[in-house]
Amino acid sequence: MAKNLRLKAARAALDMTQKDLAEAIGISRQTMNAIEKGDYYPSLKLCIEICKVVGKTLDELFWED
Repeated sequence: MAKNLRLKAARAALDMTQKDLAEAIGISRQTMNAIEKGDYYPSLKLCIEICKVVGKTLDELFWED
């Protein structure tokens, strides 16, 4: 899995740190870091929670071409 730069950009656009986003969805900052780095594959439920918080769709954040 490649780095998720779209997730990082969406988070940054809201002026949120990894810690802010992680706390909003109930995970650790380390897990959020691993998701952004592409070292961890989040569940569909977790992906949906992330999308809700940053206001993006699953396709916008997680679809791989």
